[in-house]
Amino acid sequence: AGPVESKNEAAMSELVPEPRQKPVVPMKPMGINASLLGYIGIDTIIEQMRKKTMKTGFDFNIMVVGQSGLGKSTLVNTLFKSQVSRKSSGWNREEKIPKTVEIKAIGHVIEEGGVKMKLTVIDTPGFGDQINNENCWEPIEKYINEQYEKFLKEEVNIARKKRIPDTRVHCCLYFISPTGHSLRPLDLEFMKHLSKVVNIIPVIAKADTMTLEEKTEFKQRVRKELEVNGIEFYPQKEFDEDLEDKTENDKIRQESMPFAVVGSDKEYQVNGKRVLGRKTPWGIIEVENLTHCEFALLRDFVIRTHLQDLKEVTHNIHYETYRAKRLNDNGGLPPMTAETEENHESNL
Repeated sequence: AGPVESKNEAAMSELVPEPRQKPVVPMKPMGINASLLGYIGIDTIIEQMRKKTMKTGFDFNIMVVGQSGLGKSTLVNTLFKSQVSRKSSGWNREEKIPKTVEIKAIGHVIEEGGVKMKLTVIDTPGFGDQINNENCWEPIEKYINEQYEKFLKEEVNIARKKRIPDTRVHCCLYFISPTGHSLRPLDLEFMKHLSKVVNIIPVIAKADTMTLEEKTEFKQRVRKELEVNGIEFYPQKEFDEDLEDKTENDKIRQESMPFAVVGSDKEYQVNGKRVLGRKTPWGIIEVENLTHCEFALLRDFVIRTHLQDLKEVTHNIHYETYRAKRLNDNGGLPPMTAETEENHESNL
């Protein structure tokens, strides 16, 4: 029986294939987490980048849109703690409001702690002030696209500049009237059209005209209306890069937006301290006090945490969308105008 069984086992072993060996996973190179034997200086890259950018400086272009009298100029002055608005740049108040929206850009160079920033404030006086406001957002949309076009023309030049002047709108503060009821159809139409081409941050102006309960209720109503109408404001959900960004931005989207703010460029003495505020018969509203308004949250959001991201989203999303569409429509190049033809010939 012994030899027969051993023959059967041998036959079985020939039929049953040997189990496949698992592919060997290559080990990580030892050098990846290797501890350095001495100081090399890789950590100075950040300092090198800082020095380089400090020399060139920064560009930031902010647009303010809303009805007259909502405190747009005052808020921009408060935001940058300097006289940067059209109001403080010799705007003639007696000028008649133009038939279409007249857009004015005022440029300044502001410096803080050795960091220079070329700030451009783009104002749209008289937005929505006409009896017939049909398509009144078109001049604003046209202006934004013109800046993209200007940048694109510079990019496709044969001999292009080392540093292309950036006039693209990085951020648009849209001022909502503090009615306490709901958004006007004009507000919804504007944001619906322009949220695709620029970063819109909705702001409830003159929040001191509402009680705390009215303010909370109005903010919730505005958020709901924007959601129902499919209007996306900055920071957009699809542009969150990682979990940390998503958590931070979700909190802003669900709690802070739209920011209910009060602007003032006048100082008052409160408890021995100089504060920016608005004087009322019952006391002083402190602009930078979070219990009074959300101006400090808006400033931190626009300048201290998301300024660079606003610029990146403008360049990588809005400008890229415009660029791809233009190049696709014109077979790869923007159409030649007399000016670009002259430049082209002189370059040749």
